[in-house]
Amino acid sequence: MEQKPAFPIFPMHFRGLLLLAGIYTVCWSAFYKWYGETLLKWLAMDAELSHLPPYNYFGSFGILVGLILFVSAFYPISWVWLILAGITGKIITAIWFSLGFIQDLGWNKRSIFHLVFNELLWLIPLILIFLRSLQVKNYLNESEMKK
Repeated sequence: MEQKPAFPIFPMHFRGLLLLAGIYTVCWSAFYKWYGETLLKWLAMDAELSHLPPYNYFGSFGILVGLILFVSAFYPISWVWLILAGITGKIITAIWFSLGFIQDLGWNKRSIFHLVFNELLWLIPLILIFLRSLQVKNYLNESEMKK
């Protein structure tokens, strides 16, 4: 007798984490968009900046990534690829910050904090959420095909 595998559950706190990741990303990106010069001086620990990186574009892109993550929380099983787009966006912003901002800001406790806690650390729960939503989606597709 073939045993049916247990139904994978997508817990509600995963939706909450998607909402939180989206809002957190939008908020930090809004700082870049509208207070970029002040924020960059703070991140540089008041060191003299030779020129300012394109913080407005960085902030706009981050707001878009945050909105994608926020919206993906409403239908995480159906819009699983939206979660992947958000993860990709977070990776792009981490690379963009590392390559485009660090040479001007320098490695210090504030720039490392931003890179680790605002970009990289969010990748862990987002990847776990993406894998679970993909698992649930595949299970539902397989069970529908058996009917």
